[in-house]
Amino acid sequence: MFKTSLITTLLLGLLSGSLPCQAGTSDAEAVNRAGMQRMLSQRIAKTYLMIGTDTRVDLAASQLDNSIAGVEENAQWLDEYAADRDIRKALNEATDTWHQYRQLALTRPDRSQSAELLRLADRLLSQSEALVRKIERHSGNQAARLVNRSGRQRMLRQRIAMLYLAMSWKLAEQGLRSDFDAAVNEFEHGLTELKESPQNTAQITSQLEKIDTQWRFARAGFTLADDSRFVPTVIVTTSDSLLRKLEQLTLDYERLAGSAR
Repeated sequence: MFKTSLITTLLLGLLSGSLPCQAGTSDAEAVNRAGMQRMLSQRIAKTYLMIGTDTRVDLAASQLDNSIAGVEENAQWLDEYAADRDIRKALNEATDTWHQYRQLALTRPDRSQSAELLRLADRLLSQSEALVRKIERHSGNQAARLVNRSGRQRMLRQRIAMLYLAMSWKLAEQGLRSDFDAAVNEFEHGLTELKESPQNTAQITSQLEKIDTQWRFARAGFTLADDSRFVPTVIVTTSDSLLRKLEQLTLDYERLAGSAR
Protein backbone atom coordinates (compact mmCIF):
# COMPACT_ATOMS: atom_id res chain seq x y z
CA MET A 1 0.00 0.00 0.00
CA PHE A 2 2.72 2.46 0.98
CA LYS A 3 4.89 1.58 -2.04
CA THR A 4 1.90 2.21 -4.30
CA SER A 5 1.35 5.60 -2.66
CA LEU A 6 4.99 6.57 -3.21
CA ILE A 7 4.89 5.55 -6.88
CA THR A 8 1.66 7.52 -7.40
CA THR A 9 3.18 10.59 -5.75
CA LEU A 10 6.34 10.43 -7.85
CA LEU A 11 4.34 10.09 -11.07
CA LEU A 12 2.18 13.08 -10.11
CA GLY A 13 5.33 15.07 -9.39
CA LEU A 14 6.74 14.26 -12.82
CA LEU A 15 3.50 15.18 -14.53
CA SER A 16 3.11 18.44 -12.63
CA GLY A 17 6.67 19.38 -13.52
CA SER A 18 5.70 19.34 -17.19
CA LEU A 19 2.92 21.87 -16.75
CA PRO A 20 3.47 25.38 -18.15
CA CYS A 21 4.23 28.18 -15.72
CA GLN A 22 1.07 29.80 -14.40
CA ALA A 23 0.52 33.39 -15.46
CA GLY A 24 -1.12 36.09 -13.40
CA THR A 25 -1.16 34.03 -10.22
CA SER A 26 -3.29 35.41 -7.44
CA ASP A 27 -1.89 36.43 -4.04
CA ALA A 28 -5.14 35.23 -2.48
CA GLU A 29 -4.73 31.82 -4.08
CA ALA A 30 -1.12 31.75 -2.86
CA VAL A 31 -2.34 32.37 0.70
CA ASN A 32 -4.89 29.59 0.24
CA ARG A 33 -2.38 27.10 -1.14
CA ALA A 34 0.27 27.85 1.48
CA GLY A 35 -2.46 27.57 4.10
CA MET A 36 -3.46 24.25 2.60
CA GLN A 37 0.08 23.02 3.31
CA ARG A 38 -0.55 23.73 7.00
CA MET A 39 -3.69 21.64 6.90
CA LEU A 40 -2.08 18.80 4.98
CA SER A 41 0.79 18.62 7.46
CA GLN A 42 -1.78 17.68 10.11
CA ARG A 43 -3.96 15.57 7.84
CA ILE A 44 -1.03 13.34 6.88
CA ALA A 45 -0.20 12.75 10.56
CA LYS A 46 -3.88 12.08 11.19
CA THR A 47 -4.03 9.40 8.48
CA TYR A 48 -0.83 7.82 9.82
CA LEU A 49 -2.47 7.56 13.24
CA MET A 50 -5.72 6.28 11.73
CA ILE A 51 -3.80 3.36 10.26
CA GLY A 52 -1.91 2.85 13.52
CA THR A 53 -5.15 2.75 15.54
CA ASP A 54 -6.99 0.63 12.94
CA THR A 55 -9.52 3.43 12.36
CA ARG A 56 -11.09 3.28 8.87
CA VAL A 57 -7.81 2.06 7.39
CA ASP A 58 -8.97 1.98 3.75
CA LEU A 59 -10.13 5.59 3.97
CA ALA A 60 -6.89 6.58 5.71
CA ALA A 61 -4.77 5.02 2.95
CA SER A 62 -6.70 6.93 0.30
CA GLN A 63 -6.48 10.20 2.25
CA LEU A 64 -2.75 9.72 2.80
CA ASP A 65 -2.14 9.23 -0.91
CA ASN A 66 -4.26 12.25 -1.86
CA SER A 67 -2.73 14.44 0.85
CA ILE A 68 0.83 13.69 -0.21
CA ALA A 69 -0.07 14.41 -3.84
CA GLY A 70 -1.72 17.66 -2.66
CA VAL A 71 1.43 18.83 -0.88
CA GLU A 72 3.48 18.11 -4.00
CA GLU A 73 1.05 20.00 -6.25
CA ASN A 74 0.88 23.02 -3.95
CA ALA A 75 4.67 23.10 -3.59
CA GLN A 76 5.01 23.14 -7.38
CA TRP A 77 2.48 25.97 -7.68
CA LEU A 78 4.11 28.01 -4.91
CA ASP A 79 7.54 27.49 -6.42
CA GLU A 80 6.28 29.13 -9.61
CA TYR A 81 4.56 31.90 -7.63
CA ALA A 82 7.34 32.80 -5.11
CA ALA A 83 7.05 36.58 -5.27
CA ASP A 84 10.21 37.68 -3.43
CA ARG A 85 13.33 36.41 -1.69
CA ASP A 86 11.71 36.05 1.75
CA ILE A 87 8.87 33.96 0.34
CA ARG A 88 11.34 31.82 -1.59
CA LYS A 89 13.44 31.23 1.54
CA ALA A 90 10.40 30.23 3.61
CA LEU A 91 9.23 27.88 0.85
CA ASN A 92 12.64 26.21 0.61
CA GLU A 93 12.74 25.60 4.37
CA ALA A 94 9.29 24.00 4.30
CA THR A 95 10.28 21.88 1.30
CA ASP A 96 13.36 20.52 3.08
CA THR A 97 11.21 19.43 6.03
CA TRP A 98 8.61 17.99 3.69
CA HIS A 99 11.12 15.59 2.11
CA GLN A 100 11.93 14.12 5.53
CA TYR A 101 8.29 14.03 6.60
CA ARG A 102 7.08 12.33 3.41
CA GLN A 103 9.62 9.55 3.76
CA LEU A 104 8.50 8.73 7.30
CA ALA A 105 4.77 9.13 6.56
CA LEU A 106 4.98 6.44 3.88
CA THR A 107 6.34 3.81 6.28
CA ARG A 108 4.10 1.41 8.16
CA PRO A 109 2.78 3.21 11.29
CA ASP A 110 4.68 2.30 14.43
CA ARG A 111 4.50 3.66 17.97
CA SER A 112 8.27 3.98 18.19
CA GLN A 113 8.28 6.35 15.18
CA SER A 114 5.25 8.39 16.19
CA ALA A 115 7.20 11.00 18.15
CA GLU A 116 9.42 11.78 15.17
CA LEU A 117 6.43 11.89 12.83
CA LEU A 118 4.56 14.34 15.08
CA ARG A 119 7.70 16.46 15.43
CA LEU A 120 8.08 16.73 11.66
CA ALA A 121 4.36 17.46 11.28
CA ASP A 122 4.67 20.34 13.75
CA ARG A 123 7.81 21.67 12.07
CA LEU A 124 6.14 21.66 8.65
CA LEU A 125 3.09 23.34 10.20
CA SER A 126 5.25 26.10 11.70
CA GLN A 127 7.18 26.66 8.47
CA SER A 128 4.01 26.70 6.38
CA GLU A 129 2.51 29.22 8.81
CA ALA A 130 5.54 31.47 8.32
CA LEU A 131 5.13 31.13 4.55
CA VAL A 132 1.45 32.09 4.73
CA ARG A 133 2.23 35.20 6.77
CA LYS A 134 4.93 36.34 4.33
CA ILE A 135 2.57 35.96 1.37
CA GLU A 136 -0.23 37.74 3.23
CA ARG A 137 2.06 40.69 4.04
CA HIS A 138 3.27 40.79 0.45
CA SER A 139 -0.29 40.93 -0.89
CA GLY A 140 -1.29 43.96 1.22
CA ASN A 141 -4.89 42.79 0.80
CA GLN A 142 -7.09 42.97 3.90
CA ALA A 143 -9.37 40.25 2.57
CA ALA A 144 -6.35 37.93 2.28
CA ARG A 145 -6.32 37.90 6.10
CA LEU A 146 -9.72 36.20 6.01
CA VAL A 147 -8.38 33.60 3.57
CA ASN A 148 -5.57 32.98 6.05
CA ARG A 149 -7.90 32.76 9.04
CA SER A 150 -10.36 30.46 7.29
CA GLY A 151 -7.52 28.30 6.02
CA ARG A 152 -6.15 28.05 9.53
CA GLN A 153 -9.54 26.80 10.73
CA ARG A 154 -9.38 23.82 8.38
CA MET A 155 -5.86 23.08 9.66
CA LEU A 156 -7.05 23.24 13.26
CA ARG A 157 -9.89 20.81 12.55
CA GLN A 158 -7.41 18.28 11.19
CA ARG A 159 -5.01 18.96 14.06
CA ILE A 160 -7.76 18.35 16.60
CA ALA A 161 -8.55 14.98 15.02
CA MET A 162 -4.84 14.11 14.83
CA LEU A 163 -4.23 14.88 18.50
CA TYR A 164 -7.39 13.02 19.49
CA LEU A 165 -6.14 9.92 17.67
CA ALA A 166 -2.72 10.27 19.32
CA MET A 167 -4.41 10.33 22.73
CA SER A 168 -6.63 7.37 21.84
CA TRP A 169 -3.50 5.39 20.83
CA LYS A 170 -2.09 6.33 24.26
CA LEU A 171 1.15 7.64 22.84
CA ALA A 172 3.71 8.66 25.44
CA GLU A 173 4.42 12.10 23.93
CA GLN A 174 4.12 14.90 26.48
CA GLY A 175 1.62 17.70 26.06
CA LEU A 176 -0.90 15.94 23.83
CA ARG A 177 -3.86 16.93 25.99
CA SER A 178 -2.75 20.55 26.40
CA ASP A 179 -2.10 20.82 22.65
CA PHE A 180 -5.54 19.33 21.98
CA ASP A 181 -7.27 21.80 24.31
CA ALA A 182 -5.32 24.71 22.80
CA ALA A 183 -6.37 23.70 19.27
CA VAL A 184 -10.04 23.40 20.30
CA ASN A 185 -9.95 26.84 21.94
CA GLU A 186 -8.24 28.44 18.96
CA PHE A 187 -10.82 26.95 16.61
CA GLU A 188 -13.58 28.47 18.76
CA HIS A 189 -11.94 31.91 18.73
CA GLY A 190 -11.24 31.74 15.01
CA LEU A 191 -14.83 30.85 14.22
CA THR A 192 -16.04 33.80 16.30
CA GLU A 193 -13.62 36.14 14.49
CA LEU A 194 -14.84 35.01 11.08
CA LYS A 195 -18.51 35.30 12.06
CA GLU A 196 -17.93 38.89 13.17
CA SER A 197 -16.17 40.04 9.98
CA PRO A 198 -18.00 42.95 8.31
CA GLN A 199 -16.73 41.73 4.93
CA ASN A 200 -18.86 38.57 5.03
CA THR A 201 -21.33 38.08 2.20
CA ALA A 202 -24.73 36.47 2.74
CA GLN A 203 -23.37 33.20 1.34
CA ILE A 204 -20.38 33.27 3.69
CA THR A 205 -22.60 34.05 6.68
CA SER A 206 -24.86 31.10 5.83
CA GLN A 207 -21.84 28.82 5.45
CA LEU A 208 -20.45 29.93 8.82
CA GLU A 209 -23.76 29.17 10.52
CA LYS A 210 -23.68 25.61 9.16
CA ILE A 211 -20.08 25.18 10.28
CA ASP A 212 -20.92 26.48 13.75
CA THR A 213 -23.83 24.03 14.10
CA GLN A 214 -21.74 21.05 13.04
CA TRP A 215 -18.85 22.13 15.26
CA ARG A 216 -21.12 22.16 18.33
CA PHE A 217 -22.21 18.62 17.52
CA ALA A 218 -18.61 17.45 16.98
CA ARG A 219 -17.35 19.06 20.16
CA ALA A 220 -19.84 17.09 22.24
CA GLY A 221 -17.85 13.95 21.40
CA PHE A 222 -14.67 15.40 22.90
CA THR A 223 -16.03 15.16 26.44
CA LEU A 224 -15.84 11.36 26.26
CA ALA A 225 -12.05 11.66 26.12
CA ASP A 226 -12.13 13.10 29.64
CA ASP A 227 -13.24 9.67 30.83
CA SER A 228 -10.78 7.88 28.50
CA ARG A 229 -13.70 6.76 26.36
CA PHE A 230 -12.49 7.50 22.86
CA VAL A 231 -14.64 7.39 19.71
CA PRO A 232 -12.05 7.87 16.93
CA THR A 233 -14.34 6.82 14.08
CA VAL A 234 -16.91 9.47 15.04
CA ILE A 235 -14.25 12.16 15.40
CA VAL A 236 -12.65 11.31 12.04
CA THR A 237 -16.03 11.33 10.27
CA THR A 238 -17.10 14.71 11.67
CA SER A 239 -13.63 16.10 10.99
CA ASP A 240 -13.85 15.22 7.31
CA SER A 241 -17.36 16.64 6.99
CA LEU A 242 -16.30 19.92 8.56
CA LEU A 243 -13.19 20.06 6.39
CA ARG A 244 -15.32 20.04 3.23
CA LYS A 245 -17.32 23.01 4.52
CA LEU A 246 -14.17 24.87 5.57
CA GLU A 247 -12.61 24.26 2.15
CA GLN A 248 -15.61 25.88 0.51
CA LEU A 249 -15.53 28.76 2.99
CA THR A 250 -11.86 29.41 2.24
CA LEU A 251 -12.57 29.43 -1.51
CA ASP A 252 -15.39 31.94 -0.87
CA TYR A 253 -12.96 34.20 0.99
CA GLU A 254 -10.39 33.74 -1.80
CA ARG A 255 -12.93 34.99 -4.34
CA LEU A 256 -13.78 37.88 -2.01
CA ALA A 257 -10.09 38.80 -1.78
CA GLY A 258 -9.75 38.58 -5.57
CA SER A 259 -12.63 40.98 -6.10
CA ALA A 260 -11.08 43.43 -3.61
CA ARG A 261 -7.82 43.77 -5.57
